[in-house]
Amino acid sequence: MPRKYKIDDDDAVVFRGDGEARTGNTLLKRLNDFAQNNLLEDDDFSVGGLVQQLENEMASKLGKPKAIFMPSGTLANHLAIRRHAGTDGRAAVQEQSHIFNDTGDSIQRLSGINLVPLGYNKVYFDTDELHKAYETSITGRVLNPISVVSIETPVRRKHGQVVPLEELSKLSKFCKTNGIRVHLDGARIFMQAIVNNKDVKEYARLFESVYVSLYKYLGAPFGSILAGETDFIDGMHHQRRMFGSGLANSSLVAALALHGLDNFENKFSKAIDKANELFSSLNKSERVSVKGFEHGSNIFELKMAENINIDQFVLNLRNFGIFVFPEDNQSDIYIHVNATILHRSNAEITKAFLDAIDESFND
Repeated sequence: MPRKYKIDDDDAVVFRGDGEARTGNTLLKRLNDFAQNNLLEDDDFSVGGLVQQLENEMASKLGKPKAIFMPSGTLANHLAIRRHAGTDGRAAVQEQSHIFNDTGDSIQRLSGINLVPLGYNKVYFDTDELHKAYETSITGRVLNPISVVSIETPVRRKHGQVVPLEELSKLSKFCKTNGIRVHLDGARIFMQAIVNNKDVKEYARLFESVYVSLYKYLGAPFGSILAGETDFIDGMHHQRRMFGSGLANSSLVAALALHGLDNFENKFSKAIDKANELFSSLNKSERVSVKGFEHGSNIFELKMAENINIDQFVLNLRNFGIFVFPEDNQSDIYIHVNATILHRSNAEITKAFLDAIDESFND
C-alpha cells in the first residue's frame, strides 16, 4: 500500500504558505526543542518573561529602540495607526492592502480614523498620487489632513509582490517632509529583505513603526511584533489590554517565535536559491513552466499544458509527498516557496512533477 503523506511530515514539500507546517504535532515538537536549551520564563499577561526577550531581540533586528508583542497583525496595525493619528486626520493605505480589505473597517469603526485607499488594483501607489491626496486633504473647506501613511510590503493580495526599496524611500521622504507619520505593515518584511538581498534595517529605518508577523514564517501559532521609538511603544500595553489582548501565558508563543527566528535568514535564503534552481530545471520541460512576478518575492505561477487534469495532477504529486494547492477556480496554481523545499533534492522534486504530469493527461 502506498504511503499517505501529511503536510507535517519531515520530508514533505509543501508549496503553500511562507513557513513550515504549523500543526499541533509540529508546535509541540518545536516547543520541546526550544525547552531543551532554554528556560521557559513566564510572562505576566504578555509583559516580561520570554515575551520581553522576544521584544528585545526583534527590536534589535529591526533597528528600533523598543518593541511590543501583539496577538495579531490586525491589532498591531490598528494600534500603530491609532497612536500615530490620535484623533487628527486620515490614514492613507494601499487599496489592495490587508488593512483596507480584511479588517471589517475596524479602524474606522473602533478608532474613528478614515482610510484613504490609493493605488487602485496596484502593488503600491507613488509619491505623485500621495501628493495629490494629501493636497486635497489640507485644502478642503474643512481641514482633514492625511496624517498617517501605512504601506504593506510584500502585498499578499498581489501574489506577494513587493514595494521596491527605492519607492519606499521616495514615499518615506515625502512623508517626513510634510510631517506625516509613516507605518510599515511588514508582516513578511524579513522575507522581502532576503529575496532582495537587503538588511531588514534598510526597510525599517524608513518608518516610524514596523509590524512583523510571528506566525506566517517564524513558526508561532499566532502573534506579531510592533516596533518603534521608545515614546511610541511606551504604555501601549494598556491599549493592547483595552482591546482585550493582554493574553496570559504568551511566553509559550514567544518561545516558538524565538525558535523560528533562530537561523531563519539562513534557511530561507537557501530555500529561495534552491527554488530558483528548481524552477530553471522545470522550465526546460515543454510540459510545465514556473514564472515569477514583476516585483515578486516567494510566490510563483505554475502553468501546465491545457490537457492536464489538475485534480489528478495534485493527487499524483501528493503521492510523492509534494503538495500544491489550486485556486478556487481549479485552474490557477501558485507555488509558495518556504523552508520545506529543503526537505528533498531538486532532482527528486523535478522528477515528481514530471511524473505527476505524465500520469495526469486527459484522454
